[in-house]
Amino acid sequence: MNPLVVIPTYISLRHSVPSDRNDAVVYDHTTPLMSEGELPRCLKSLNRVRGVGAVAVLVAAERGIEQQAAEKVREIASRFPLLSIMVVTAGELDIVRRRFEQLRLGRLEFEIGLSGYSAIRNLGLVLANILGFDSIVFIDDDEVIDDASFLEKGMYGLGKLTRRGIPILAKSGYYLNAEGNCHSLSQDKWYNRYWNQGRAFNQWIDQALAGPRLSRSNHVCGGCLALHKEAFKRLSFDPWIPRGEDLDYLLNLRMYGSDIWFDNKWCLRHLPPKGISEGRRFRQDIFRWLYEFRKMEYSRTQIDLQQVKPSSLEPYPGPFLQPGIEKRIRKTAKLRSIGRPDGKEYRKAAKVVAAEASEYARRNCTRYFEFQYVWPEIMVRTEGDSILRNALLRSVVRCSEEGVIEPPAEQMMTASIDAGLTKEVRLNVSE
Repeated sequence: MNPLVVIPTYISLRHSVPSDRNDAVVYDHTTPLMSEGELPRCLKSLNRVRGVGAVAVLVAAERGIEQQAAEKVREIASRFPLLSIMVVTAGELDIVRRRFEQLRLGRLEFEIGLSGYSAIRNLGLVLANILGFDSIVFIDDDEVIDDASFLEKGMYGLGKLTRRGIPILAKSGYYLNAEGNCHSLSQDKWYNRYWNQGRAFNQWIDQALAGPRLSRSNHVCGGCLALHKEAFKRLSFDPWIPRGEDLDYLLNLRMYGSDIWFDNKWCLRHLPPKGISEGRRFRQDIFRWLYEFRKMEYSRTQIDLQQVKPSSLEPYPGPFLQPGIEKRIRKTAKLRSIGRPDGKEYRKAAKVVAAEASEYARRNCTRYFEFQYVWPEIMVRTEGDSILRNALLRSVVRCSEEGVIEPPAEQMMTASIDAGLTKEVRLNVSE
């Protein structure tokens, strides 16, 4: 298989600004426009990986600096002539949206774009579909790949069948931190009594690492994620979830009758810069988990969806999908407001529960399922679309005419696109 490697990069005038979608969505970190950032380090490590065909860097820029951000990323891309890099900016997005309108799909500005984690990932899926790739691998710009066989390991099992004939259409690896540890560093403090997210995750990953190479996953690392085209043609990311869109994708797959598999031999290093405060992150988690809980409750009323029970997601994230999540949020906010130096942030967060976050969840919990009726049609109409494909590739060529970067050689892109699927084999995995 020949995946399109997709790398979102987030650029702002300063660190850690909200996206322009709504106040509930804040990126974990952004790169200031005048800073080098982590992207060059990521591309340098990717340069050493075997079998990289084509790379799409999606430039999510703060409003008003889109052009400067595009020029910056193109200049960075020019330092890696051995990589076939397509820099996707607001200009390329406009090409896609204009074609959507020609195809009578609408512009889909909220659902597919360069603002918000899920919309950005959906754009990556659309690009892979347009260019004819059979798979996609998402990595993040603050990651480093040490293993030259990273892509080979990422493709292991993808599109194949288990011994029971179950197709493996989506799989996740895992992150190592700067110390080479995959455990969450979340502190097991008294004020986390009702919110031991880190401990629950560590318990799960220890079990997964001790098992067979491939097993059904309860967790997804969005920066180490591989999707077969049969998964992404069927299912989009949820644009209404404020964060945690990767784990949400796992839940969506289960609701629609599929799954994500965990590969305990596939990993990379996650080396993020300092991001938003823990208090601000907790505020986002309030929106995230209340929305997720409401969405899961709604899904159980739909006869065409599989029932996903929190008990099937133990030890993580099941406890965060059970009734009583609002009480746990309030208790945690109160304890952290006492025990942490940034307690003021948690007092603010507690006020969000009953009003803003609950209303957001109630108002939006059905919208993803409505969008899912449209998504397969988007994929059918844009798959291998020659007009879109040629327009996007010409857009990349124009960058070199402006003297900014050398474009990815079109023959390299075509070679990656035209490669066929490997034959099905049956794997020894945990079912």
